[in-house]
Amino acid sequence: MRERIPHEIVASLLAGATAFIGGNALHLPPWAIFISWAGTFLLGGPSLANAKRLWLAMPAGSAFALAIVLIEDHYGTALGEGQFARNLMQALVILVLNSALMYAGRLKLLALIPGMFFGFASFFATFFGGFGYDPGNAWAAWVSVVAMNALGPVFAYLSMRLTFPVREEEAQPEASVPQARTGEKVSPEPS
Repeated sequence: MRERIPHEIVASLLAGATAFIGGNALHLPPWAIFISWAGTFLLGGPSLANAKRLWLAMPAGSAFALAIVLIEDHYGTALGEGQFARNLMQALVILVLNSALMYAGRLKLLALIPGMFFGFASFFATFFGGFGYDPGNAWAAWVSVVAMNALGPVFAYLSMRLTFPVREEEAQPEASVPQARTGEKVSPEPS
């Protein structure tokens, strides 16, 4: 396939459009789009099957991260008020919930563990970065990051589709094929 518009230009225009998504009153995390956009290409490129895998895995990963934040909010000082006690509690919560996340990856529905970690990391960056329509609210951060991660596969698809690709056969007439070095035209050999 040959692109009528270079992929680099299309992808850059789409990337620029994310400024309007993040730079509004909702203060959404536009970078979360890039995480799942890249993830789409890591899976082999835009397809409905790849998008579905990410759309299932990323919110699940974000949900595990949400649970960590909520548990730490309510029980962060259960082992004491000191920094070591708080760190120990945090380590225990992460140990348990991260293990649960990875075991959840054994389920066919959530078999994309890297996708869960995309959502996991995106949630923490959204929450602790103060993004979302209600900064500091863990639930608002979850909704915001799930919405933005969901756009990544869409942007990946658009980045390919908006190049307006054409088949190589359509791009060059069959009657003559230009030679790369001399510029001479050579008729194709009969079949």
